[in-house]
Amino acid sequence: MYLSLSDRPSAARTAPTTPRRAPRGRVARLVVTLGVVSLLTDISSESVSAILPLYLTSVIGLSTVAYGFVDGLYQGVSALVRIAGGWVADKSGRPQRVALAGYGLSMVARVFLLFAGGVATISTVISADRIGKGLRTAPRDSMITAASDPAHLGRSFGVHRALDTVGAAIGPLLAFLILWAIPDGYHTVLVVSLGFAVLGVVVLALFVPRDAGGVQRHEQVHWRQALSGPMVRLLVVAGFLALLTVGDGFVYLALLDSTDAAARWFPVLYVGTNIAYLALAVPMGRLADRVGRTRVLVLGHLPLAGAYVAACLATGVPGALAALALLGTFYACTDGVLAAVAARTVPDELRTSGIACAQTVVALARMGASVGFGVLWFAIGPQQALVLVAGTLAVAVAGGAVVLRGRP
Repeated sequence: MYLSLSDRPSAARTAPTTPRRAPRGRVARLVVTLGVVSLLTDISSESVSAILPLYLTSVIGLSTVAYGFVDGLYQGVSALVRIAGGWVADKSGRPQRVALAGYGLSMVARVFLLFAGGVATISTVISADRIGKGLRTAPRDSMITAASDPAHLGRSFGVHRALDTVGAAIGPLLAFLILWAIPDGYHTVLVVSLGFAVLGVVVLALFVPRDAGGVQRHEQVHWRQALSGPMVRLLVVAGFLALLTVGDGFVYLALLDSTDAAARWFPVLYVGTNIAYLALAVPMGRLADRVGRTRVLVLGHLPLAGAYVAACLATGVPGALAALALLGTFYACTDGVLAAVAARTVPDELRTSGIACAQTVVALARMGASVGFGVLWFAIGPQQALVLVAGTLAVAVAGGAVVLRGRP
């Protein structure tokens, strides 16, 4: 597979048609605009996620087996198309258009979700929504990279992820308020969700230039250039660490088990993690710019190991808050930082593909981690399983730091 790019050094073969980068030390307006798009879209998607289990099982009447199949699609389909979205964006040189197609597909899926009523139709709609997410993620992060001062790339991703997390926190709260005011108001939630999805697409279409993040291409470069030695090492380390990253839901279930809290508090745990992430996203991005993004990415898994241990030892509110704070710290250290590291590891022309590769490897590894941890939980119990994974993760962090030593 070939792309119409040059084999010369990146600086010589790239020439954005218009100025892209923010003045030194400032966050680009484009980064904030894309953050607003993500905020609106996350309000839409997370309000649906908050009601989806109850809506599908209680209103639509799906069995738990059918819901498990739908949930698997919801979690996994986006990971399978991210590389395709990255490749199309790089080949066309227009990541904005690929991102717009992804956001638009998810918006259309919201319309059909209002009328879906069986396993087949719901599965199709959910798959379309997740395909849209997979298509848009890497092109969006590529545009953030292109617009940002390289010395402050971590902070730019921190600002974007902070805005994104605001939406992730508002969505479930909005769904809760609607259902509190309108009993059985699931369709109202879906309509409101559609409205926010439309707003996100409109902001992207009107306020993000069509050539944002694009580069001019001249000769040919081979796709294998994206899988250079440094990139392969990054994928191996990130993938292995992700295999030890169990789903947040398991941590929350362990917290309920260790604190004997009522089940009604379960949704609040998600909000707690999002608040910690929101508070730390920008500071951790700044830290990554100062001390090295790869270092923060790898060492940022230590708070995750701490969250596992805290979830086992928590006996009250302070212990639960500590676990949520550590979990939020982990996401602040790794989510946007992974994209920043991947973007600077490959040539500019393959930037979107590089980001997509890293995000896909991590997403697929985390899917495997959740499946494997479910078996481990059943075999030895929640506390023992979390402690075992925490210890293994600490060792893996040390190994990852050695493998990626010297990387910026």
